[in-house]
Amino acid sequence: MPKLPRRLVAGLMAATLLHTLAPARAATPTDAAALAQLRQHVRYVFILFQENRSFDSFFGSFPGAEGLYTHPPAATPGFTQPLRNTDGSLGTIQPFRIGPAQNAADLDDPGHTHPLLIAKMDIHDSVAAMDHFALAEEAAHTPPGGLPSLAAKQRGELTMAHVDCDTIPFLWHYADRFALFDHVFQHTISPSAPNAIAMLSGQTGETQWVKHPEQAAQGNGPGVPVLNNLDPSWTGAGSGMPVNPRDHGLAQINQTYASLPLSFMGGAIGAITATDRDGTGDLADLRQDIQAIAHSGRASLPWGWYQEGFDREPTDPPGTPAGGTHLSYVTHHNGAQYFGYIANNPQVAAHLHGLDDFFQDMAARRLPASGVFYVRGGYHAITDTPPADADAAVRGRFRGDDDHPGYSDSALSEALIAREVNAIARSPYWAESAIIITYDEAGGFYDHVPPRILETGPDGTATSRGARIPFLLLSPYGRAHAVIHDPAEHNSVIRLIDLLFGLQPLAQLPDEAEARADGKRRFGQTDLGPDDAGVADVSDLLAGFDPARLAGTAPPLAAASAIIPDAEVAMMPPYHGAGCSAIGIRPVDVARGLANSPPADFNPRPVTNPTPPG
Repeated sequence: MPKLPRRLVAGLMAATLLHTLAPARAATPTDAAALAQLRQHVRYVFILFQENRSFDSFFGSFPGAEGLYTHPPAATPGFTQPLRNTDGSLGTIQPFRIGPAQNAADLDDPGHTHPLLIAKMDIHDSVAAMDHFALAEEAAHTPPGGLPSLAAKQRGELTMAHVDCDTIPFLWHYADRFALFDHVFQHTISPSAPNAIAMLSGQTGETQWVKHPEQAAQGNGPGVPVLNNLDPSWTGAGSGMPVNPRDHGLAQINQTYASLPLSFMGGAIGAITATDRDGTGDLADLRQDIQAIAHSGRASLPWGWYQEGFDREPTDPPGTPAGGTHLSYVTHHNGAQYFGYIANNPQVAAHLHGLDDFFQDMAARRLPASGVFYVRGGYHAITDTPPADADAAVRGRFRGDDDHPGYSDSALSEALIAREVNAIARSPYWAESAIIITYDEAGGFYDHVPPRILETGPDGTATSRGARIPFLLLSPYGRAHAVIHDPAEHNSVIRLIDLLFGLQPLAQLPDEAEARADGKRRFGQTDLGPDDAGVADVSDLLAGFDPARLAGTAPPLAAASAIIPDAEVAMMPPYHGAGCSAIGIRPVDVARGLANSPPADFNPRPVTNPTPPG
């Protein structure tokens, strides 16, 4: 991949490195009193888990957040980035706002493979400069030694685009009414599957790599740590697990380290794991963990993973069997399916459901007395609503609702989030809930805040952490109108669940702790494994809760503050494209009158709608 000579951006790099090398901000210490009060009030955690957006691409102009316009351009890493013109000359590009006029709800998909993300973040010697998103994207679509096409240049430009409340007003509404976290990073520098795994386990196989070096990932093939989107090994006939019939190719190896679903088994873990179809293969690396969890004496904790297309959905044709067609199922987004002790055990696999099952369970009030529930969209919105865009190609292609560029429409996606939040807020569960809205990874879009690099993989490249992702916390006991600056990542969600339900942190389970020690001895790395304990900059998210509400000196937030009226949820596009006015928020760039229009040749969909030559 072509590399820009550093002398061309020396001034920018100096500012970038100063910012990058600043000491990591410490997480707020756990408040024992607040935790005790939280345990009295919150019994449900809902993780509404979406796809492929960086913090800056969605909230870079949100008032009060660490955003694109918080600092002067020269002090903002990567604010000015190189980009080649189609004649080969070198130009530059800066972040720019897009909205309904640019059809911002339907964007093509920037590249986000592990090698490309390393190039985009411009990582050298464990320092991320965050300054080659545009150039690396362009180069990935340019022949070696050749000139970039207009489409390649437009792909590079797309990485620098950001939206605001005119495009995603519901998400900005939640950010305004509740708590927005602006320093949450994706755990793994990778595409979606590894970060779906990390949301459950706090790692992507580092423990397994230490225990089984022969299973180390090679290139883009199967192996650990997981850095690609290969489907789970547990798919298709004989596995009991679904697969999208359009999927094909290599499968990932079985994942054999601890995750929250293992901890959720509590004192019943012995009886539950005894029903595994292949205990030797699935549980061999967990023998000490199983004993530790069994001896904890804790009751099993209910949980569920709801994902669109896992079984029959409303969009399946009439007469479809209960198993469904799985045509809306994104197989590699189901993090639970990668673990044999989940997928290969019918008793545990029963916790996996389709998306419509979530709405059915909420309406029928079928949830247990407490629990943790993950909810994900997919390739085709279960409401079967087309995008508002008049273009036939867009209306046919962008029917998804998990916010993944390339097939999902942002209006459909945030409408799904609104329907999920509404279902919770209108139920008895709201009064005892914490709702997390977040994303698996940044999807190759630019974000300016450099993460702290914690780990390197078998090939010596950085594996953790990646760029910032959007993150919201809604609860009757949450803060209102708050921006939380505590550093966090996927392990922070796990840490909150650990604390709330009294689980032993995954990092302290004996097999994981042993592997972490071996990783230090073998590879000279101290953080190979889950990071839900023992890492200074992984917050527990308690800062998102209001001490006064927890203590009872301030009233809980009413469900009405979370509910978006059904008529507004169904509106396409939301508020007819005037979301900022409708919810009463002025983005920072608008308030300051900053000039940040799209480039003259910008195209939000250079693949779907190529700009004709000439």
